[in-house]
Amino acid sequence: MAPDRHPAETMKSDVNDVKERSQQLAPEACAQACVVSKEAEDLVRDLLVRFGDKWSMRVMDELYERGALRFTRLRDCLAGVSQKMLTQTLRQLERDGVVGRRVYAEVPPRVDYELTPLGIELAEALCGVWEWAMRHESRVATARAAYDAQAGTRAGRTEQ
Repeated sequence: MAPDRHPAETMKSDVNDVKERSQQLAPEACAQACVVSKEAEDLVRDLLVRFGDKWSMRVMDELYERGALRFTRLRDCLAGVSQKMLTQTLRQLERDGVVGRRVYAEVPPRVDYELTPLGIELAEALCGVWEWAMRHESRVATARAAYDAQAGTRAGRTEQ
């Protein structure tokens, strides 16, 4: 953001940019995109909760970038994850059909985890979220700081 611009001006210009882009969309494309079944809506909500946790997106990212990994190798790639949490995360991702588990009949037994085709497609879709966050990290931080400063001013007025 330019130092001589007030955060509200920046947000106003952002809103105008969004309005201009949305007007460029074909009306029939918007109408089709808005027709969503209750089941699809529930699935989206469930997935957002799932991938909003601390580890799921990171596990998927590692498997997407590195391919099939053994449990211990995956745990080594995820600094701070406990064995229990990684096990729970992998089980849930396997339940959702985005991670596959392959057991090899060896001594000692070997287990590899990898993304399924469904998981690869989801990982590519989630990549847009990572890219958006990297592109807009400073703008979000600026907006939060402006909001917090304004909220602090409002809180100070209500205390008086």
